[in-house]
Amino acid sequence: MDVTILDRLLYIGELFQRDMARAFAGTGFTTARLRVLWTLQHGGPMTQQALAGQLEVTPRNVSGLVDALEASGHVRRAPHPGDRRAVLVELTPAAAKTMTRMQREHAELSAALLDAVAPADRAAVERGVTAIGERLAELVSEAEAAP
Repeated sequence: MDVTILDRLLYIGELFQRDMARAFAGTGFTTARLRVLWTLQHGGPMTQQALAGQLEVTPRNVSGLVDALEASGHVRRAPHPGDRRAVLVELTPAAAKTMTRMQREHAELSAALLDAVAPADRAAVERGVTAIGERLAELVSEAEAAP
């Protein structure tokens, strides 16, 4: 059997899942909770509505995630400075420190993975991975839109 690019990508996805499970075992972090923290780290404080839009999930889903992250001390709800009816979700100082460390580790892992590729080929690999990701996003959108 020939190994396809899809086979390799699925294997890489599986390895990332295993590594994340190992890295976050016992922390209470889930992929969904980490996405919330990552989004707040990169986008700053935002309303739950805006957070739901960024994550492409329902506001109800975000509410449950924020509740859990607030209970664990990773986020807090704060009054919106310009809208008395709105509430902002923001990282706590401890969570911001954790996310800064995770960003550094993320960059280090990215560099370590790219080190497996010859320097002359790295730009092509990055373009190819980007193109594959964009094409997969198109295919998924088309499939989701189909009746």
